[in-house]
Amino acid sequence: MCLCGGLAEDNARIILLAVVLAAYMLAGAALFQRLESDLEIRQAAEFWRVYHVFRRHHLRGSPLALQRLHELLYAYGNASATGIINKRRRWDFPGSFHFVGTIVSTIGYGSTAPQTTAGKAAVVLYGFFGCSGGLLFFNLFLERIITFLAWILRSWHIRRLRRRLRKTTLASRRVSKSANTPKRSSLPDILDDDDHVDLDQWKPSVYGVMLYLFAVSCIIACCAAALYASLEDWDYFDALYFAFISFTTIGLGDFVSTQKPSYPHVHWYRFANFIFLVVGCCCIYSLLNVTSIVIKQSLNYVIHKLQYGNRDVAAPFLPRRQSSISSVYYSKRRSTRFVSRDSVRAEDNSETPRRMSGELISMKDFLSANKVSLAVMQKQLYDAAQKQRGGGSLAATPNHQMLKPGAVGPLAIASEKFESKSTINR
Repeated sequence: MCLCGGLAEDNARIILLAVVLAAYMLAGAALFQRLESDLEIRQAAEFWRVYHVFRRHHLRGSPLALQRLHELLYAYGNASATGIINKRRRWDFPGSFHFVGTIVSTIGYGSTAPQTTAGKAAVVLYGFFGCSGGLLFFNLFLERIITFLAWILRSWHIRRLRRRLRKTTLASRRVSKSANTPKRSSLPDILDDDDHVDLDQWKPSVYGVMLYLFAVSCIIACCAAALYASLEDWDYFDALYFAFISFTTIGLGDFVSTQKPSYPHVHWYRFANFIFLVVGCCCIYSLLNVTSIVIKQSLNYVIHKLQYGNRDVAAPFLPRRQSSISSVYYSKRRSTRFVSRDSVRAEDNSETPRRMSGELISMKDFLSANKVSLAVMQKQLYDAAQKQRGGGSLAATPNHQMLKPGAVGPLAIASEKFESKSTINR
């Protein structure tokens, strides 16, 4: 699909996203300037008030003493920034492990940083491979958490489908009794057979996946905040703020855990802190990527509106969901097909299918813009390496596996999990 002026949809999407992000950043800058600027001015004024009071009462007419004071303040500021005073050691083994954890997870608090040239060079090399491995771990976690959530939603959907089929069957029995027709001996066999109700016949709603991830992330963040608030002597909101900053890998560094000289049960606390950071980062990473699906499809909707306006044209990124009963049971188990109200309307208006007003958009619908998954790219790279070792040619690579825009990244992983057996054309 091309937009006016010959601009491709992929290019239009990234340009629109850049404009939206720029506007979002400008609005954020204005917001935080409004919220934080006055406090910054007051804190600066308070510092200079204390400084001039001390100088007036203790350093009258003594240039040497004033110079020593400035040297002391400078040294104290550097020592406080690098954490070598009033805090635990930075470069013992637990402190070093905490440091490499911030590198691999890309949190980067900034509270600990190498000072030597050799240490800085080591960070460059170590961080390159560490960040690559951490990103791979997050992507693999995303793949498995989506699979797990899809299984939960599928199980819940099957139970709901069974109840609906049971009610439908009981109602049909009553009609059969009143009409003196032969009575069926049992309920539909789908109620006792899950093999014919597989994930390919039903796709979970993206809202359901987001809801589960959001709930799990909130539970983990609240539990972690309770731990930090009790052991770090922070307010609970500050601890919750620290959990969010850490789990999203923003890592501002104004709050950092396990930095006090001593803690009760310090080893257990360090272990719990590590577990919370790993699990929290994985869950928030997954939640952010699922949310990015919604943002991407919102951009697709805007592009569609810009191209077609208010004309009654079906959006290619919002295909209809079939009736769950007709697609899962009746189409597989019998030749008789159950016709629902949705399917009747779809047949009457097959050229411009519409969703019902109360129907949620499924994950399948939201992922329809992705053509090739990250797994395909990884397989291509692996096959290329194998063929180079064996002297083979890359010309045998199938055309449908060629890399295309939108084929790389965690969004493609989700697409692979939910669209693994269908060919998506855009």
